[in-house]
Amino acid sequence: MRSYLDFEKPVAEIEAKIEELRTVASADNAVPIGEELARLENKAAKALADLYVGLTPWQKTQVARHPQRPHFLDYVRALITDFTPLAGDRAFGEDQAIIGGFGRFGGRSICVIGQEKGADTESRLRHNFGMARPEGYRKAARLMELADRFSIPVLALVDTAGAFPGVDAEERGQAEAIARSTDACLALGSPNVAVVIGEGGSGGAVAIATANRVLMLEHAIYTVASPEASASILWRDSSRAEDAATNMKITAQDLLRFGIIDAIVPEPPGGAHRDRDAVFTATAGAVTKALQEFEGLSRDAIADARAEKFLAIGRKL
Repeated sequence: MRSYLDFEKPVAEIEAKIEELRTVASADNAVPIGEELARLENKAAKALADLYVGLTPWQKTQVARHPQRPHFLDYVRALITDFTPLAGDRAFGEDQAIIGGFGRFGGRSICVIGQEKGADTESRLRHNFGMARPEGYRKAARLMELADRFSIPVLALVDTAGAFPGVDAEERGQAEAIARSTDACLALGSPNVAVVIGEGGSGGAVAIATANRVLMLEHAIYTVASPEASASILWRDSSRAEDAATNMKITAQDLLRFGIIDAIVPEPPGGAHRDRDAVFTATAGAVTKALQEFEGLSRDAIADARAEKFLAIGRKL
Protein backbone atom coordinates (compact mmCIF):
# COMPACT_ATOMS: atom_id res chain seq x y z
CA MET A 1 0.00 0.00 0.00
CA ARG A 2 1.36 3.40 -0.98
CA SER A 3 2.10 5.82 1.84
CA TYR A 4 1.30 9.50 1.33
CA LEU A 5 2.88 12.55 2.91
CA ASP A 6 0.66 15.28 4.37
CA PHE A 7 1.18 17.67 1.45
CA GLU A 8 0.28 14.89 -1.03
CA LYS A 9 -3.37 14.71 0.10
CA PRO A 10 -4.78 16.15 -3.18
CA VAL A 11 -3.00 13.39 -5.11
CA ALA A 12 -4.04 10.77 -2.55
CA GLU A 13 -7.71 11.68 -3.03
CA ILE A 14 -7.51 11.31 -6.80
CA GLU A 15 -5.62 8.02 -6.63
CA ALA A 16 -8.14 6.72 -4.08
CA LYS A 17 -10.88 7.39 -6.63
CA ILE A 18 -8.86 5.52 -9.25
CA GLU A 19 -8.57 2.47 -6.99
CA GLU A 20 -12.26 2.65 -6.14
CA LEU A 21 -13.11 2.75 -9.84
CA ARG A 22 -10.92 -0.26 -10.54
CA THR A 23 -12.55 -2.17 -7.67
CA VAL A 24 -16.02 -1.48 -9.08
CA ALA A 25 -14.93 -2.52 -12.55
CA SER A 26 -13.41 -5.78 -11.30
CA ALA A 27 -16.68 -6.59 -9.54
CA ASP A 28 -18.79 -5.82 -12.60
CA ASN A 29 -17.00 -6.31 -15.92
CA ALA A 30 -19.92 -4.71 -17.74
CA VAL A 31 -19.08 -1.27 -16.33
CA PRO A 32 -17.07 0.74 -18.91
CA ILE A 33 -14.32 2.64 -17.08
CA GLY A 34 -11.61 3.16 -19.67
CA GLU A 35 -12.31 6.79 -20.47
CA GLU A 36 -12.92 7.87 -16.87
CA LEU A 37 -9.90 5.93 -15.64
CA ALA A 38 -7.63 7.58 -18.18
CA ARG A 39 -8.98 11.01 -17.21
CA LEU A 40 -8.33 10.44 -13.52
CA GLU A 41 -4.85 9.00 -14.12
CA ASN A 42 -3.88 12.02 -16.21
CA LYS A 43 -5.29 14.31 -13.53
CA ALA A 44 -3.31 12.51 -10.80
CA ALA A 45 -0.10 12.60 -12.84
CA LYS A 46 -0.48 16.33 -13.51
CA ALA A 47 -1.29 17.09 -9.87
CA LEU A 48 1.77 15.13 -8.73
CA ALA A 49 4.07 16.80 -11.27
CA ASP A 50 2.79 20.27 -10.38
CA LEU A 51 3.21 19.55 -6.68
CA TYR A 52 6.79 18.30 -6.98
CA VAL A 53 7.96 21.16 -9.17
CA GLY A 54 7.71 23.58 -6.26
CA LEU A 55 8.56 21.58 -3.13
CA THR A 56 9.73 23.57 -0.14
CA PRO A 57 12.89 22.51 1.74
CA TRP A 58 10.74 21.04 4.52
CA GLN A 59 8.68 19.07 2.02
CA LYS A 60 11.90 17.76 0.46
CA THR A 61 12.98 16.71 3.93
CA GLN A 62 9.80 14.68 4.25
CA VAL A 63 10.35 13.08 0.84
CA ALA A 64 13.96 12.23 1.73
CA ARG A 65 12.65 10.44 4.84
CA HIS A 66 9.75 8.68 3.11
CA PRO A 67 9.38 5.19 4.60
CA GLN A 68 9.09 3.60 1.16
CA ARG A 69 12.11 5.39 -0.32
CA PRO A 70 14.76 2.92 -1.58
CA HIS A 71 17.66 2.44 0.81
CA PHE A 72 21.26 1.25 0.55
CA LEU A 73 20.51 -2.46 0.11
CA ASP A 74 17.95 -1.70 -2.60
CA TYR A 75 20.63 0.15 -4.59
CA VAL A 76 23.14 -2.64 -4.03
CA ARG A 77 20.71 -5.26 -5.33
CA ALA A 78 19.92 -3.13 -8.38
CA LEU A 79 23.39 -1.83 -9.28
CA ILE A 80 26.02 -4.22 -7.88
CA THR A 81 26.65 -7.79 -8.96
CA ASP A 82 28.57 -10.38 -6.95
CA PHE A 83 28.33 -8.20 -3.84
CA THR A 84 30.25 -9.65 -0.90
CA PRO A 85 29.74 -7.78 2.40
CA LEU A 86 32.59 -7.63 4.91
CA ALA A 87 31.97 -7.20 8.63
CA GLY A 88 33.75 -5.83 11.66
CA ASP A 89 36.22 -3.06 12.42
CA ARG A 90 38.94 -5.40 13.77
CA ALA A 91 38.89 -3.41 17.01
CA PHE A 92 35.51 -3.75 18.75
CA GLY A 93 32.81 -5.43 16.70
CA GLU A 94 30.28 -5.22 13.90
CA ASP A 95 27.93 -2.29 13.29
CA GLN A 96 25.05 -2.97 10.93
CA ALA A 97 24.13 0.69 10.49
CA ILE A 98 26.96 0.89 7.94
CA ILE A 99 27.23 -1.93 5.42
CA GLY A 100 30.20 -2.32 3.12
CA GLY A 101 31.82 -4.78 0.81
CA PHE A 102 33.06 -5.48 -2.68
CA GLY A 103 31.28 -6.30 -5.91
CA ARG A 104 31.12 -5.35 -9.56
CA PHE A 105 29.59 -2.23 -11.06
CA GLY A 106 29.32 -2.01 -14.82
CA GLY A 107 31.73 -4.92 -15.14
CA ARG A 108 34.46 -3.42 -12.93
CA SER A 109 35.41 -4.10 -9.33
CA ILE A 110 34.14 -1.59 -6.79
CA CYS A 111 33.98 -1.08 -3.04
CA VAL A 112 30.51 -0.05 -1.85
CA ILE A 113 29.84 1.52 1.56
CA GLY A 114 26.67 3.08 2.92
CA GLN A 115 24.15 3.49 5.70
CA GLU A 116 21.16 1.17 5.77
CA LYS A 117 18.06 2.46 7.60
CA GLY A 118 15.93 -0.69 7.32
CA ALA A 119 12.53 -1.24 5.75
CA ASP A 120 10.42 -2.49 8.68
CA THR A 121 10.49 -2.33 12.46
CA GLU A 122 12.76 -5.35 12.88
CA SER A 123 15.32 -4.25 10.30
CA ARG A 124 15.26 -0.62 11.45
CA LEU A 125 16.16 -1.70 14.95
CA ARG A 126 18.84 -4.05 13.65
CA HIS A 127 20.41 -1.28 11.54
CA ASN A 128 19.82 1.37 14.25
CA PHE A 129 17.91 3.51 11.74
CA GLY A 130 21.13 4.08 9.79
CA MET A 131 22.89 5.85 12.67
CA ALA A 132 26.34 4.32 13.02
CA ARG A 133 28.50 3.87 16.10
CA PRO A 134 32.32 4.22 16.02
CA GLU A 135 32.83 0.63 14.88
CA GLY A 136 30.78 1.41 11.78
CA TYR A 137 33.07 4.26 10.75
CA ARG A 138 36.17 2.22 11.58
CA LYS A 139 34.83 -0.56 9.38
CA ALA A 140 34.28 1.97 6.58
CA ALA A 141 37.86 3.23 6.94
CA ARG A 142 39.15 -0.36 6.90
CA LEU A 143 37.28 -1.13 3.68
CA MET A 144 38.44 2.07 2.00
CA GLU A 145 42.06 1.31 2.88
CA LEU A 146 41.62 -2.23 1.52
CA ALA A 147 40.11 -0.89 -1.72
CA ASP A 148 42.93 1.62 -2.06
CA ARG A 149 45.54 -1.13 -1.69
CA PHE A 150 44.20 -2.72 -4.89
CA SER A 151 43.29 0.60 -6.65
CA ILE A 152 39.57 -0.21 -6.55
CA PRO A 153 37.13 2.75 -6.80
CA VAL A 154 34.89 3.44 -3.82
CA LEU A 155 31.16 4.20 -4.04
CA ALA A 156 29.44 5.62 -0.94
CA LEU A 157 25.64 5.66 -0.71
CA VAL A 158 24.74 8.13 2.03
CA ASP A 159 21.48 7.91 3.96
CA THR A 160 21.65 8.82 7.64
CA ALA A 161 20.19 11.33 10.04
CA GLY A 162 23.66 11.44 11.60
CA ALA A 163 26.04 9.40 13.70
CA PHE A 164 24.51 7.72 16.74
CA PRO A 165 24.72 10.16 19.71
CA GLY A 166 24.48 7.58 22.49
CA VAL A 167 26.73 7.41 25.54
CA ASP A 168 28.23 4.10 24.42
CA ALA A 169 29.22 5.61 21.07
CA GLU A 170 30.87 8.58 22.75
CA GLU A 171 32.72 6.28 25.16
CA ARG A 172 34.21 4.40 22.21
CA GLY A 173 35.42 7.54 20.45
CA GLN A 174 32.69 8.57 18.03
CA ALA A 175 34.31 11.86 16.98
CA GLU A 176 37.72 10.25 16.46
CA ALA A 177 36.21 7.43 14.38
CA ILE A 178 34.36 9.92 12.14
CA ALA A 179 37.56 11.94 11.70
CA ARG A 180 39.58 8.84 10.77
CA SER A 181 36.95 7.76 8.25
CA THR A 182 36.96 11.23 6.69
CA ASP A 183 40.76 11.10 6.55
CA ALA A 184 40.57 7.68 4.87
CA CYS A 185 38.37 9.25 2.16
CA LEU A 186 40.87 12.06 1.60
CA ALA A 187 43.85 9.69 1.47
CA LEU A 188 42.46 7.46 -1.28
CA GLY A 189 44.56 7.17 -4.41
CA SER A 190 41.66 5.50 -6.20
CA PRO A 191 38.63 7.61 -7.15
CA ASN A 192 35.60 7.75 -4.88
CA VAL A 193 32.06 8.91 -5.59
CA ALA A 194 29.38 9.61 -2.99
CA VAL A 195 25.65 9.74 -3.66
CA VAL A 196 23.27 11.19 -1.07
CA ILE A 197 20.24 8.98 -1.67
CA GLY A 198 18.11 10.22 1.24
CA GLU A 199 19.39 12.12 4.25
CA GLY A 200 22.98 13.31 4.47
CA GLY A 201 23.21 14.21 8.12
CA SER A 202 26.18 15.92 9.75
CA GLY A 203 29.57 14.26 10.28
CA GLY A 204 27.88 10.89 9.99
CA ALA A 205 27.47 11.59 6.29
CA VAL A 206 30.74 13.45 5.69
CA ALA A 207 32.67 10.49 7.12
CA ILE A 208 32.02 8.49 3.93
CA ALA A 209 31.05 11.33 1.56
CA THR A 210 34.36 13.21 1.32
CA ALA A 211 34.66 12.15 -2.29
CA ASN A 212 36.04 13.21 -5.65
CA ARG A 213 32.46 13.66 -6.80
CA VAL A 214 29.47 14.19 -4.51
CA LEU A 215 26.08 13.60 -6.12
CA MET A 216 22.60 14.07 -4.66
CA LEU A 217 19.22 12.74 -5.60
CA GLU A 218 16.86 15.53 -6.57
CA HIS A 219 14.80 15.37 -3.37
CA ALA A 220 17.55 14.33 -0.95
CA ILE A 221 18.89 16.64 1.77
CA TYR A 222 22.43 17.26 3.01
CA THR A 223 22.86 19.22 6.22
CA VAL A 224 25.17 20.01 9.13
CA ALA A 225 22.41 18.91 11.53
CA SER A 226 18.82 17.75 11.17
CA PRO A 227 16.21 20.52 10.94
CA GLU A 228 14.80 19.42 14.30
CA ALA A 229 18.22 19.54 16.00
CA SER A 230 19.03 22.88 14.40
CA ALA A 231 15.72 24.36 15.56
CA SER A 232 16.43 23.15 19.10
CA ILE A 233 19.86 24.80 19.02
CA LEU A 234 18.83 28.07 17.38
CA TRP A 235 15.42 28.69 18.94
CA ARG A 236 15.21 26.11 21.75
CA ASP A 237 12.12 24.84 19.95
CA SER A 238 12.24 21.70 17.78
CA SER A 239 8.75 22.49 16.42
CA ARG A 240 10.40 25.18 14.28
CA ALA A 241 12.10 22.51 12.17
CA GLU A 242 10.40 23.84 9.04
CA ASP A 243 11.96 27.27 9.61
CA ALA A 244 15.36 25.65 10.11
CA ALA A 245 15.05 23.59 6.94
CA THR A 246 14.17 26.69 4.95
CA ASN A 247 17.07 28.75 6.27
CA MET A 248 19.86 26.15 6.25
CA LYS A 249 19.94 25.61 2.45
CA ILE A 250 19.84 21.84 2.64
CA THR A 251 18.39 20.96 -0.77
CA ALA A 252 20.32 19.57 -3.72
CA GLN A 253 19.48 22.67 -5.75
CA ASP A 254 20.94 25.04 -3.14
CA LEU A 255 24.02 22.92 -2.55
CA LEU A 256 24.79 22.63 -6.25
CA ARG A 257 24.63 26.42 -6.52
CA PHE A 258 27.07 26.78 -3.60
CA GLY A 259 29.48 24.21 -5.04
CA ILE A 260 29.04 21.78 -2.14
CA ILE A 261 27.91 18.99 -4.48
CA ASP A 262 28.78 18.29 -8.10
CA ALA A 263 25.57 17.03 -9.72
CA ILE A 264 21.90 16.27 -9.13
CA VAL A 265 20.41 12.88 -10.01
CA PRO A 266 16.80 13.37 -11.20
CA GLU A 267 13.89 11.63 -9.50
CA PRO A 268 10.48 10.83 -11.00
CA PRO A 269 7.52 13.00 -9.96
CA GLY A 270 6.49 11.85 -6.51
CA GLY A 271 10.00 10.88 -5.43
CA ALA A 272 12.30 7.88 -5.79
CA HIS A 273 9.81 5.46 -4.23
CA ARG A 274 7.33 6.03 -7.07
CA ASP A 275 9.63 4.56 -9.74
CA ARG A 276 12.60 2.76 -8.26
CA ASP A 277 13.88 1.39 -11.55
CA ALA A 278 14.09 4.88 -13.04
CA VAL A 279 16.07 6.14 -10.04
CA PHE A 280 18.44 3.17 -10.10
CA THR A 281 19.09 3.73 -13.81
CA ALA A 282 19.69 7.46 -13.34
CA THR A 283 22.01 6.83 -10.39
CA ALA A 284 24.01 4.22 -12.29
CA GLY A 285 24.48 6.64 -15.19
CA ALA A 286 25.58 9.49 -12.93
CA VAL A 287 28.07 7.31 -11.03
CA THR A 288 29.50 5.89 -14.26
CA LYS A 289 29.99 9.39 -15.66
CA ALA A 290 31.68 10.57 -12.45
CA LEU A 291 34.10 7.64 -12.37
CA GLN A 292 35.00 8.10 -16.04
CA GLU A 293 36.32 11.58 -15.25
CA PHE A 294 39.24 10.00 -13.36
CA GLU A 295 40.23 7.30 -15.82
CA GLY A 296 43.90 7.51 -16.71
CA LEU A 297 44.82 9.84 -13.83
CA SER A 298 47.60 8.96 -11.43
CA ARG A 299 46.91 8.19 -7.79
CA ASP A 300 48.50 11.47 -6.73
CA ALA A 301 46.42 13.44 -9.25
CA ILE A 302 43.21 11.84 -7.98
CA ALA A 303 44.04 12.58 -4.33
CA ASP A 304 45.14 16.15 -5.15
CA ALA A 305 41.94 16.81 -7.13
CA ARG A 306 39.84 15.64 -4.18
CA ALA A 307 41.73 17.83 -1.72
CA GLU A 308 41.46 20.85 -4.00
CA LYS A 309 37.73 20.29 -4.42
CA PHE A 310 37.12 20.63 -0.69
CA LEU A 311 39.62 23.44 -0.17
CA ALA A 312 37.82 25.41 -2.89
CA ILE A 313 34.43 25.28 -1.16
CA GLY A 314 33.44 28.80 -0.13
CA ARG A 315 36.14 30.64 -2.03
CA LYS A 316 33.80 32.13 -4.63
CA LEU A 317 30.71 32.72 -2.51
